Amino acid sequence: MTATTLQYVKDIFETEGSRITLHKGQRLPLDTTYLASILYIQQGAIQLTQETMGGKELTTRICGANSIIGNTALFAEIQFPSSCATALQNSTAFVLTKTSLEERLTLDPAIMMEYMQWLQLENVKHQSMLRDLVLHGKKGALYSTLIRLANTYGIKQHDAIMIDLALTNTDLANLCGTSREMVNRMLNELKKYHILTFTKGQIIIYELEALKKAVDCENCPLAICRID
Repeated sequence: MTATTLQYVKDIFETEGSRITLHKGQRLPLDTTYLASILYIQQGAIQLTQETMGGKELTTRICGANSIIGNTALFAEIQFPSSCATALQNSTAFVLTKTSLEERLTLDPAIMMEYMQWLQLENVKHQSMLRDLVLHGKKGALYSTLIRLANTYGIKQHDAIMIDLALTNTDLANLCGTSREMVNRMLNELKKYHILTFTKGQIIIYELEALKKAVDCENCPLAICRID
């Protein structure tokens, strides 16, 4: 979401919320300290992961500036396992209790509408990601993840796109729901055909259209085809 899209909600968090700072690698206790809270990320990048019963991690989102995380199911007594949050960069966020935000939304229809629009867009993004995982398998999961990373964190460099977020192959594997070894093989194949290069966590994509063609990309709006 852009800053203007969430302007009303952003103002509430920044004027009424508590400011917290996170250092790179620091964990954010969403399942304990912030179980009944919602957080607005002002700057930085925070990774959300879920752990299976077998101990395997799956990264569900990498949230940048202007993202909302935490207990976002407002006006409902829904309890579900919270994601584990880890700062990928030095980050700043503002925290509000779920009850406080619910009260403000009730009093101001404009803020309520803005939040509903954000929530609907989040649902469409998640449906799109699940579709790619189901229809295109592990390779499609990696390719669509690279496309979303390029749309979210990509910086154009001549005829290439540099993903301005350091990610290990394990991070990519967790995003795709597969193993690091499989991601290594697929990245090496893409490197062999000069579609991308990667070194020390930095990925540069030269042929984004080749990745899109491989997953039958429907050219969804950039607001949907994102990793955050």
